[in-house]
Amino acid sequence: MRNFYRRIRQLKIINKLPGKLAINSVLSSFSRRERIVFFGLVVVLLLSTILILESINKSFMVEVPLRGGSTSLGIIGTPRFINPILANSLADESLTALIYSGLMRRSPDGTLIPDLAEKYEMSENGLIYTFTLKDNLYFQDEKIVTVDDVIFTISKIKDSIVKSSHKANWDGVSVEKVDEKTVRFTLKQPYASFLENTTLGIIERALWDNSPIELNTANTSPIGSGPYMINTVNKKSSGIIDHYELVPFKKFILGKPYIKNISLYFYSNENDLINALLEKKVDQISSITPQNAEILREKNYQVESSVLPRVFGLFFNQNQNQLFVDKTIIRAINQAIDKDRIVKDVLFGYGVVIDSPIPSNVVTYQKLTESKILGREEILRKVQNDLSKAGWERGVDGFLEKTVPEKKSVKGGKKITTKLEFSISTGNVAELAKIAELIKQDLASVGIKVEVKTFEIGNLNQNVIRPRKYDTLLFGEIINNQSDLFAFWHSSQRKDPGLNVAMYTNAKVDKILEDAFITIDDTTRIKKYAQFEDEIRKDMPAIFLYSPNFIYVVPSNLKQSSTDRIVSPSDRYLNAYSWYTTTENVWRLFSK
Repeated sequence: MRNFYRRIRQLKIINKLPGKLAINSVLSSFSRRERIVFFGLVVVLLLSTILILESINKSFMVEVPLRGGSTSLGIIGTPRFINPILANSLADESLTALIYSGLMRRSPDGTLIPDLAEKYEMSENGLIYTFTLKDNLYFQDEKIVTVDDVIFTISKIKDSIVKSSHKANWDGVSVEKVDEKTVRFTLKQPYASFLENTTLGIIERALWDNSPIELNTANTSPIGSGPYMINTVNKKSSGIIDHYELVPFKKFILGKPYIKNISLYFYSNENDLINALLEKKVDQISSITPQNAEILREKNYQVESSVLPRVFGLFFNQNQNQLFVDKTIIRAINQAIDKDRIVKDVLFGYGVVIDSPIPSNVVTYQKLTESKILGREEILRKVQNDLSKAGWERGVDGFLEKTVPEKKSVKGGKKITTKLEFSISTGNVAELAKIAELIKQDLASVGIKVEVKTFEIGNLNQNVIRPRKYDTLLFGEIINNQSDLFAFWHSSQRKDPGLNVAMYTNAKVDKILEDAFITIDDTTRIKKYAQFEDEIRKDMPAIFLYSPNFIYVVPSNLKQSSTDRIVSPSDRYLNAYSWYTTTENVWRLFSK
C-alpha cells in the first residue's frame, strides 16, 4: 500500500495535469489489489459528487402546481336556483360558490380578501363603505362587470317580492354609484359584520333584468364571474338535472384555476351519495354523518373535517318549568351530563365539547377555563351531595323529590311534593335523538327524571319552538358571524320569530350585544363578547354541549383542498381555484 500511495502522488504534478500515457503508466504498475482500491475510491468520489450536486440542485428547486387533472363532486339535492340571491339548498349554494364572485371572498382561514374589488375604504364612523372595482373584470359570457351590476344585485336582494334570504342583511343599507369604477354603501348604523355581506356573488344585470328572477332560465344555466363556468348540462329523461361539467374561467380575476374539469353529480340521499363514492362515480363527497365517515375511514378513504360555527345545547324555558330558576339544579344538570361521551359515542370524535354560547372559530380570545381535576364518579358524587344539601331526596321511584310547605309562613300547613323532572324536546334526527337519550341516562344516574320528546322537524318548529312549548329544547344554533349572537340572546328576540329560545332576559347582556353589534374596532368588540360570555356563564340559561364538525372526503392527490373555517358547507368550494392534482419541480427562480 505504501507503493500505491507513492504512485498516486506521482500523478500530482504542479500546474500540469497528467497525460494519458502517464496515467496508463501508473495504472499499469498497480497490483490487482491496488487497482481495486483505486477504482473503489473513484466510484466513491463520483457518487459523493453526484449526491452533493443533487442536494445543491434540490435546494434551488420548489414544487409547483400544474394545470390539468379533474375531480368529481357528489352532492345531495337537485339544483334549482343557481344564483346568489335565491340559492338555499346545498346543491344551489355549492354551484354558486364555484361560478360567482363577490366584491370580497372568504379565504380558507376565514379572513376576507378582495375579489372583484381592488380596495375598499371605511369612514371613521363606520357608516360608509366605498369599493373600487378592479380593471378587466368579466362575466363568463365576456360581458364586463360594472358598478351597475353590483347595484342591480343588491336591489334584487332588497326587493320584498323576490324574498331573498339575504334581505335582512341589506335592509337599511343604501347603494349608490360614485363613478364607473366606484360604488358606495351607506349604513344607518355601524354594523361590525357588514363586510361579510359583500362576499355575496354579483349577477349580470343584462341577463336577469328582463324576466322575474324566479323564472329566469339562468337559474339552471348560470353565468357568473367566478373561477368555474358551465360547460355541459346533463338531464334525466324526467328533465331533472343530474350532472354539471365545469371548466376553468380563464379571465377569473384571482387567476386561472388549475383543475381542468370539475364534474358535479346530484343524489337524493346520503346512502346514494356514499354508494357513488364506493363505485368510483365521484371522488369527493361532503356533509356526511360521523358514522359514515368512520366507515369510509376504515376503508382508507381520506376523510377531512373542520369544526362548524354551530352551538348545540340544552336550552331552558323558565316560563314552562320553574325548576330552572334554581341555579343548583342547573349546575347539577351541567355537571351530570357527560359531554365527552356525546362527542365520542354519537359524533365518533367529529366535534368538540363546548361550554360557551360563542363558537371558538367565530370570536377568538384567551379564555380562562377550569382544569378538569375530578373523575366521572367524583363528579356524580358531588352532584348528588349538592342536590341532597338543597333538600332533594330519592323517592320510592328512585328519582329525586322535595317536600315543602305550601305556604312557608303557615306552620303545620299543607305540604307539597315537587319532583325533579322535566322533558327534553328535539327533532327526530337520529343524532339528536341519541344525544337526548344519553342525557336522560346521565341525569337518571343522579336521580333526575327526564322525558324525551322527539318531533318531525316541521312540527318541532311550528308547534313547539314558535309557541315556546317546551321545558328544555335540544337545539343547534348556526352562528354565521359575531352579530348573529344578538338574534339568539337579546331579550327582544324572546318571542317568535326571534331565536332566543332560552327566553333569556338580562338588561346588561342586551346592552353588551347592542354595543358589540355596532363596534367596528376588533379589540373593543372582542372584549364586549368576553363580557357577554361571562354573564351567560353566571346566569346559565342553557347547557352548551358541543360544536359538530363538517365532514368531507377528498381524493389523496387533491392539494390545497383543506379549509380551516367553514361557515356553511358550500364554503369548501370558495378556494376551488387553488386546488390542483399534479405538480412538477422547478428552480425557485422560475416559480414566480
